Amino acid sequence: MPPAAPRPPRPVRVAILDHTAELGGAELALLRLLGTVDRARVDAVVVLFSSGPLEERLRDAGHRVVVVPLDPTVRDISRAAGPLGVVRGAAAGAAFLGRLVASVRRLDVDVVHTTSLKADLLAVPVALLLRKPLVWHVHDRIAEDYLPARTVRLVRALARSVPRAVVVNSEATAATLPGARGLVVAYPGLAVGQLAATPRQAQPDGDPVVGMVGRLSPTKGQLVLVGAARRVVDARPMTRFRLLGAAAFGAEEHERAIRSEIDRLALGASVELVGFVEDPRTELDALSVCVHASTVPEPFGQVVTEAMAWGVPVVATRGGGVDEIVRTAPPGAETGLLVAPGDEEGLARALIDVIDHPREALARAARARADVSERFDLERTAETVTLIWEDAAS
Repeated sequence: MPPAAPRPPRPVRVAILDHTAELGGAELALLRLLGTVDRARVDAVVVLFSSGPLEERLRDAGHRVVVVPLDPTVRDISRAAGPLGVVRGAAAGAAFLGRLVASVRRLDVDVVHTTSLKADLLAVPVALLLRKPLVWHVHDRIAEDYLPARTVRLVRALARSVPRAVVVNSEATAATLPGARGLVVAYPGLAVGQLAATPRQAQPDGDPVVGMVGRLSPTKGQLVLVGAARRVVDARPMTRFRLLGAAAFGAEEHERAIRSEIDRLALGASVELVGFVEDPRTELDALSVCVHASTVPEPFGQVVTEAMAWGVPVVATRGGGVDEIVRTAPPGAETGLLVAPGDEEGLARALIDVIDHPREALARAARARADVSERFDLERTAETVTLIWEDAAS
């Protein structure tokens, strides 16, 4: 956390830029952050490059929103194409950057803050032209297992010189930005309503239910869970699986692949694709275990902290920010079970362990609830980011 700057005489005016109005992990974290920052110290306006659910949520919560539409052919470029493609697309359609500069100028802000990788890059010329300090909030690991190599080199080079500060969501993300200027870790915090009032005392009645919460994406491991489900159902036939989430960001082909694999493995009676759920807490209440099965290291793993805070036993894959969340040592202090990414057999064994040993699973879940409520406090996150904004503005 940076040293406290002298308190400005008025709230710091911050423009927060995000290329998408879909509800991804970074966007949900932004909603919680803006609901917690002290409005006597921060006057924030969110600038989105499209309309959508995030815009509606922000307005419903009383936040100011400005939409500067970006051509969907640029906005929806996949991560595989890389943000370099966004820069090239924006250069071809410079009118968007002109509109964005004009919109941010009219807002008369002290700081420009970005909260998605595409916005990070598109905001560079905006901040330079307006001579405003830029703060990046990076929610992606800047590594070649996550992004194209040229994009990694570009983002790392810019992070060392252009932003006034770089906020990251985990130590794992920080490690992929060596030498970044003003690097600060601010974990996505948990809101009070995300913490169960008391630890879970017993597993839900009825047949065991295994759940996964999160958008349908090739990197999130839904196909790994379906493969593990076949092994679990063979051993514990009454077990049911629920996959909560929609195919966002152009992942419709992946959803079709999941359905095809369910049919191929004859799991239609055991595995259900539920779709998007507005409030997952009711679904979490019905789960015997929540699974995180990402096939590449996650930058953080908000689904893991949310399930733990709600008192649900967790099985997750190792790597990235998840290793900072789930404690596996010393003996007797574990807060979840970890398996190797892509290991269907290991995942199945861990799920059967939770199903067969509910007392031990609930003990881990109780420790996890206490642990994440202490370490991932939203007030602490909001104070860290507010101090960065005040320091940049000063």
